[in-house]
Amino acid sequence: MTHLPFFRPGATHLALCLAAGFAVAGSPAAARAQGATEATARYFDRMRADPPQLEAFLREMPKGADLHNHLSGAVYAESLLQWAAQDSLCIARSGLALVAPPCDSATKPPAAAALRDAGLYGDVIDAWSMRNWNPARQNGHDQFFATFGRFGAVTGGRRTGDMLAEEARIAADDRVAYVETMLTPDGASARLARVFGWHDDMARLRRELLDSGFVRQVLADARATYDSAEAREKQLLGCGTPQAGPGCGVTIRYLYQVARARAPEEVFARIMAGFEVASADPRVVGLNLVQPEDDYTAMKDYELHMRMIRYLQPFYPTVKVALHAGELAPGLVPPEGLRFHVRDAVEVAGARRIGHGVDIMEEDRPAELLRRMARGDVLVEICLTSNDAILGVVGRQHPLHAYLDAGVPVALATDDQGVARSSMTREYLRAAQEQGLGYVQLKTLTRNGMQHAFIGGASLWADPRRFVTVAVCAGGAASGGACRAYLDANPRARLQWELERAFDAFEARYTAAASSSSARANAGR
Repeated sequence: MTHLPFFRPGATHLALCLAAGFAVAGSPAAARAQGATEATARYFDRMRADPPQLEAFLREMPKGADLHNHLSGAVYAESLLQWAAQDSLCIARSGLALVAPPCDSATKPPAAAALRDAGLYGDVIDAWSMRNWNPARQNGHDQFFATFGRFGAVTGGRRTGDMLAEEARIAADDRVAYVETMLTPDGASARLARVFGWHDDMARLRRELLDSGFVRQVLADARATYDSAEAREKQLLGCGTPQAGPGCGVTIRYLYQVARARAPEEVFARIMAGFEVASADPRVVGLNLVQPEDDYTAMKDYELHMRMIRYLQPFYPTVKVALHAGELAPGLVPPEGLRFHVRDAVEVAGARRIGHGVDIMEEDRPAELLRRMARGDVLVEICLTSNDAILGVVGRQHPLHAYLDAGVPVALATDDQGVARSSMTREYLRAAQEQGLGYVQLKTLTRNGMQHAFIGGASLWADPRRFVTVAVCAGGAASGGACRAYLDANPRARLQWELERAFDAFEARYTAAASSSSARANAGR
């Protein structure tokens, strides 16, 4: 990926050449690509003063990959409420959480009642999301994380396939082609670790888990979950039929999520389960730790969790790790809690991607850490809406430019778009309006996302820092021959190729508009 400095409107010629570099340098194809990018960047700059036009532009822009996505938080509350009604669940009037039947009209009305009662409906949507959130009544952090407990009864099991279908539909509408979504697929199997308890001899605990049949159970449960959910997803989207929806074209892979605010033996067992599942099932491309990073247990055991990952990783050398790290801000935890999370995730746990990384400038020796991340090609998943809602970090308070200036690769992500009432388009809009990013930078961030996706296979880029294509596809045609074989053998390269074709089509309309405008101007002379 290209690590460009902060570009403001009127990006340099060199930057535009780099961003348009999907062709042999100096070739006619490279010149055309450069011209298309320049024309699109000029249009983008004109739209900065017209937010509705800018948002419409960004909605149509290809956005590549969403690498930081929680499935349970990706679906809007309106859909969750519909499913709760279909499942005959009840809503506790006190707290507005879903509860199991029997329902009653006084304290636990059926969820279906909210579909007929406008007041209750509005209250539920507000309680299950950040809609109409009032900071005078509750801080954003607590409101955000409380939502999951309120609607958890509908997202915790049989609706996984429905959520995948919704995720795919949203992604397709938002011009996102690839999603890595976080999901725990094997229920309560990690509770087996309670039998053994925690002891700091990780080798012994691993042997005990292996001897117990834990791995067989985890793999069986995970495969059953993925199989049934994907079958349901395809059914709902009509995949494989003449009525197939656009969501069928979205590639979804999974990050095995580990709840970090649990007893150490359970966290260890779940991390081990994630490594095992990702090693055995190609649909699972890595693992991540979830739950609030400022939780008491998550803070107390943070260094222990990093050591767990470091111990287990050599047994599973092909499995990649992305970690929530630095989703913290001054005042949320004591100052010493801000000084090491990103560093330990990178240097101890070997994370290839960092989620959020908001506290980077509070870490010990931040400049040195940023250089280390740039050298190691560690991408940061930037979630602007989430960081605003949960941490109150917005605008130039956000460290996005610290990462860009240091040459650390970054990509935009949604985090929990349903809860946050956001979308990938809104993340791009925030990046443009609040962070001052231009079209060239946004295109670079989009390419970064595909380059750092955990999906298997080689890259399209022989030089990913300058977007120089591998020789076998340098001619720009993939209808047959060696390039087609390369793309067929490498899912990552195939997604990157499709992204470049989407950019070609997107930018062509602005090249045509520029030519038409120039022709009218000449005719009027």
